[in-house]
Amino acid sequence: METFRIPGTNLAPSRIGLGTWAIGGWMWGGTDEAESIRTIHAALDHGITLIDTAPVYGFGRSEEIVGKALADGGRRTGTVLATKVGLEWKNEQPFRNGSRARIMKEIDDSLRRLRTDTIDLYQVHWPDPNTPIAETATAIADLHKAGKIRAIGVSNFSPTQMEAFAAVAPLHAVQPPYNLFERGIEAGVFPYARGHGLAMLAYGALCRGLLSGRMGADTNFPESDLRSQDPKFQQPRFGEYLAAVTALDRFGREHFGKRVIHLVLRWVLDRAPNTIALWGARHPGQLDPVRDVLGWTIDADAMQEIDRIVARHVRAPLGPEFMAPPEQAAA
Repeated sequence: METFRIPGTNLAPSRIGLGTWAIGGWMWGGTDEAESIRTIHAALDHGITLIDTAPVYGFGRSEEIVGKALADGGRRTGTVLATKVGLEWKNEQPFRNGSRARIMKEIDDSLRRLRTDTIDLYQVHWPDPNTPIAETATAIADLHKAGKIRAIGVSNFSPTQMEAFAAVAPLHAVQPPYNLFERGIEAGVFPYARGHGLAMLAYGALCRGLLSGRMGADTNFPESDLRSQDPKFQQPRFGEYLAAVTALDRFGREHFGKRVIHLVLRWVLDRAPNTIALWGARHPGQLDPVRDVLGWTIDADAMQEIDRIVARHVRAPLGPEFMAPPEQAAA
């Protein structure tokens, strides 16, 4: 397993991390605790040492499952545990709240659910326009000074927002959406992270399963699954994306002897040395391809051909904007 030391810290997590949104069940059609725990254990067995979660994933459920899985057999030792802060919810509807009061409540709730004394990487989940960034950053910095967290990150922040945050608190990592189909950060967040020595945790590395190679034109999603609301999964766009996946799979097999799932995860890792790919899984078998992502690289010519393949099939690329939570609670 490849590892990467997060600058300014003593944390050296695996460059593939386990994302646990689906394990929480909310927006993914429910959860099976025993299967989820087996998935987390399988990730560790594959050499994955970074586990990323958040309170809003199942409204505490994901953190509880992660905490239980890591407590089993002392697996917390050696694991880089990342969670988030700054989203509140009402009637299972999340909204942003980066206030100091909310942060101080969330840290204790997360520590309890995760069954740990310290969180390795604590990330502000979304910027809250109703709370000054300085207030949010000061509260997080105080937790860092108190030893409740080891490193600080932000998620879904722009470069301007990161600059304002870093003026008040240490900043070690950023977590944006990034995959072969969603590349909006390349114009700002990506170069900012590299230029300022930040670890970049790319979430949605498989584009909510679209890049896994397991979907077809007849794949359907229930209303409880967020992909039923994702415009990428609606025709005719869905057909365009699937055609690109088929072409990418053919390219990966012909040039590297790898399937599309290996190709697109390797693509994320090879974009920059500071990048960590978050791999969402809810069943142990979904992690079997991990070993074939490692031990090879994509050269510059292949990178260009991958770009050409996507451009040929996807005429109007879409980002992940539909996932952004409301800025405040519904009336």
